Amino acid sequence: MAARKLAPLGPNGGAEDSLAKTNAFFRKKTLVLFAMVVAFFVINGVSGAFVEFDFVSAAVDVPAGIVWMLSEFAPSASSLEYLDSIMPALGSTILASVASSCIAAVFSFILAVLGSRSVGIGGPMALIVRAIASIFRNIPVVAWALVLLFSFKQSEFTGFLALFLTSFGYLTRCFLETIDEMSTGPIEALRATGATYFQIVVQAVIPMSVTSVISWVLYMIETNIRDATLVGILTGTGIGFVFDVYYKSFRYDVAGLTLVTIVIVVIACETLSNYIRRRIM
Repeated sequence: MAARKLAPLGPNGGAEDSLAKTNAFFRKKTLVLFAMVVAFFVINGVSGAFVEFDFVSAAVDVPAGIVWMLSEFAPSASSLEYLDSIMPALGSTILASVASSCIAAVFSFILAVLGSRSVGIGGPMALIVRAIASIFRNIPVVAWALVLLFSFKQSEFTGFLALFLTSFGYLTRCFLETIDEMSTGPIEALRATGATYFQIVVQAVIPMSVTSVISWVLYMIETNIRDATLVGILTGTGIGFVFDVYYKSFRYDVAGLTLVTIVIVVIACETLSNYIRRRIM
């Protein structure tokens, strides 16, 4: 068999070939990125033209809108007199958010354990639980509030139920992923010793998932406090109702003070949640 002749390489032949491949790679990436940017602007332009949205006019009006918002919604000294009506409503909103998140977490964890692929009861339960979680999670909290409004009227329970149903779907999905990602070593060891299903859940599932569960519940409380404001506008309860009353009464300074209290509570809740997460993890 004739020996194959190889082309001689110069002293820097390998380095030059590698450099050429690197340049070609980055040139291709640059072209792809440029094409994506162009496509983004084209899609936005077509969408704006379809809905008759003028980007230039909107950009010009943004500074004036910000100035008006800061001047009209800035709390004044006289608006502080309304704290007596704002704080109780804010407190009820916080309590409703915490209660809906915690109660939903209990039901979600039970359902997630039963539908888990690693420790579930098997059969079609896994598919049923995921279907339930998807349905409840993908219906917006505003839609839940509007639907429940016709059945339970404007009441605290309507807002609580809307937050509960949304939290139930979201937490069920999160707990399912948490339990499925756990190590199966302790579970298999307990099964080998003849432990019952309840013992496996108590001795293995709960200890290994408790930190993630607490983290998700804290996140859900933060989210519900924000969502409760919008739900309160629809159900006529809580801090959302107080904001809506002052906003429609053209008392923008009091409405701005209401927003400030909501922001302070959300930031405080987020800070506390982050502290607890760092302590338990």
